[in-house]
Parts: sequence; C-alpha cells; structure tokens
Amino acid sequence: MVVTPRLFRTALLLCGDWQLAEDLVQTTLIKLYAAWPKVERANNPQAYALGTLTKTYLSHKRLRRNSETPVTDFPDQAAAGLDASARIELFEALRTLGALDRTVVVLRYWEDRTVNETAVQVGLSEGAVRTRASRALARLRAQLSDSPAATS
Repeated sequence: MVVTPRLFRTALLLCGDWQLAEDLVQTTLIKLYAAWPKVERANNPQAYALGTLTKTYLSHKRLRRNSETPVTDFPDQAAAGLDASARIELFEALRTLGALDRTVVVLRYWEDRTVNETAVQVGLSEGAVRTRASRALARLRAQLSDSPAATS
C-alpha cells in the first residue's frame, strides 16, 4: 500500500501549507502504524488512510493550538502541460475557504467521493455536504472569475 504521494497531495489541498501537509501525513502514518491490524483488515486500506488524514486535519483545525500560518509561496514545480498560475490561484482560492468547506470540496471533487462517503468522513448529513459544497464552489467560482488569469 503506497499512498504517501496521494496522502500528501490531499493534505496539501486541505491545508494549503507544504510543511503542515507533511506534518499531517506523518501523523496519519503514525496513526496507521499504531492501528495496522485494523487497517489490514479494512476492505479498502487506501480509503482508511484518507479517512484518517481527513480526521487528523479536522482535528488539527479544531484544536487551533498552533500559531503557524500558511505560506503564500509554492514550489516552482509544475506538472507538464498545466498552467502553473491557474494551479496557484486555485490553491489560494481553496485556502480562503473554511476548514470544513475546504474538506468537503477536496473530498467531493479532488478525491471524487460520493456525497454519502464525504458525509461519513466529515460527520455531516448528506444535505449539509451538498449545501456546503454548493456554497463553497460558488465562492471559488466568484474568486477565480475575478482573478487576473481568468480575464486573460
């Protein structure tokens, strides 16, 4: 089960901070190691790992015990054929969403989860997930349509 790159990408989308994403993945891997017999018996260990990451992120946001702030500079590594400025603007727009809204959007549209799976992961009703996703997407669209890259 090699899910570390996927966990890291998801963590980065959730929090928008490279170092915090690394910390979240590390904490998730520690939790998975501690619960390995249970993880091994799971029907889908990768989903179990992503669920653990999501819960770790939400717990971190609830605790608010750290005073770290996300950085605005992202590494200069763009995927071939993709517009790096559009990706950066998307990351910045995601960072403006609240933790729960960002989690819902990332799980639903990046991880391609169903409404039911997302609702179970974040502990909301399916209706609440639909409402949060709809409103968060509307805010993202408004922000991205006002951006300079969208007008060029």
